[in-house]
Amino acid sequence: MVRRSVRARFRRVYWVPPDPKPVSPTIFATNHHGWFDGYLMFHALTKLEARFLDWVQEYDSFPLFGKVGCLPFPADRPEARAATVRKTIRLMREERRNLLLFAEGILHRPPDLLEFGKALELVAAKVPGVSVTPVAIRYDFAMNERPEAWIQFAGPVPLGPDLSSRTRQAVQDLLQDTDRRLRESPGDFEVLVEGTLDVNERMKFPGKR
Repeated sequence: MVRRSVRARFRRVYWVPPDPKPVSPTIFATNHHGWFDGYLMFHALTKLEARFLDWVQEYDSFPLFGKVGCLPFPADRPEARAATVRKTIRLMREERRNLLLFAEGILHRPPDLLEFGKALELVAAKVPGVSVTPVAIRYDFAMNERPEAWIQFAGPVPLGPDLSSRTRQAVQDLLQDTDRRLRESPGDFEVLVEGTLDVNERMKFPGKR
């Protein structure tokens, strides 16, 4: 369903694969500017062969997502959120799972970033050998029939004091760098998902080569 939905609704999704590839366990901390953020990161982390967990506020509406690592994180049930955090830490420690963390906490309109919550620092402090990898997701809906998206990774943020605020700044810098690369060197991005081309790109006329 996730793959079909992205193919149908986007023209293409691009990315710059991280080099070197992050080593598990990693917290992938990203902005949350689009409804499709989780779907796009599913493609990216699956491509990286990074088994991941993801906290979903509306989990009860998407229970099948539990099959791909989603865990409930309801806004009105602090005991359920605490249980999810404990389970996440255990799976990261015992199975070297990764965590996809929308550290702003809520979906909101770009371009600003909200403050990153303390969950990032809590999990990082409890998982030995963890790294924190900033991720930027950018959308554009202007030049084509369907929107396109770009994903870019940064190097790990050093652990230590003010980890949340430093990671937030790293994501902000990465978003700006993504915009710059789109203007100056769009060829840096590779196709991650081939979606549905514009209607004029799909049209085939008899006899036309």
